[in-house]
Amino acid sequence: MRRKLFSHERPDIIYAIGDVHGCFDLLQSLQEKILTDAAQQHGSKWIVMLGDYIDRGPKSSYVIHELMQPMSDDIERFCLAGNHEATMLDFLQDPRKDHLWLQFGGVETLRSYGINDLPQDKTSFKTLLQDNIPQSHIDFMSSLPSLLAVPGLCFVHAGIVNGVPLQRQEDKHLLWIRPKDQTVPGADNLFMTVHGHTPVRNVSLSDNRLNVDTGAFMTGRLSAVKILRDGTVTAMHAE
Repeated sequence: MRRKLFSHERPDIIYAIGDVHGCFDLLQSLQEKILTDAAQQHGSKWIVMLGDYIDRGPKSSYVIHELMQPMSDDIERFCLAGNHEATMLDFLQDPRKDHLWLQFGGVETLRSYGINDLPQDKTSFKTLLQDNIPQSHIDFMSSLPSLLAVPGLCFVHAGIVNGVPLQRQEDKHLLWIRPKDQTVPGADNLFMTVHGHTPVRNVSLSDNRLNVDTGAFMTGRLSAVKILRDGTVTAMHAE
């Protein structure tokens, strides 16, 4: 069970970034835009990463390394877990050539760590992984929380089950659920859920859900939203 983070205080500005999927150059570009924007704003500022930092794109290891670095003093960054990080960790526990992760974008992630060929021998396979994937990266992915909630907003990778208290939401839903499975008749959330996981053409608001995943690895467009304390939402992009 992953940690869930709850804060009674809401910062003045939150920037939430959708699924990066190994698109390191887009992440760098979008972070620069956000930091430039944040430098012109007063008050407290957070960046919330919505999970799925790895797989499919070419530079997953670079993305993880970047997210482990400290931010500038006046902005705080929170990184949430995505289903791709969870699947990679499952693979590392029991590396097999028929593991789902390798059809799920894992081959590209292994390449980003310098692993191009997978040995047949299981012992050699494990040694290769241990020699090339830093333990600090594994620890980082293992430590990622599954939910961050502040007054009026809930940040997760995939979504929530409506009608279930946030403290009781299960990681399998927070990391994997799809929009069609979130609606419960008569369940009205008193907050907006900000998520990624299910790619959309443009940042979209529907059923009190704000979807920020614009499929960066397919579209070449990484998106974020800037949310002010008064509820104003502005989309930001790197292409």
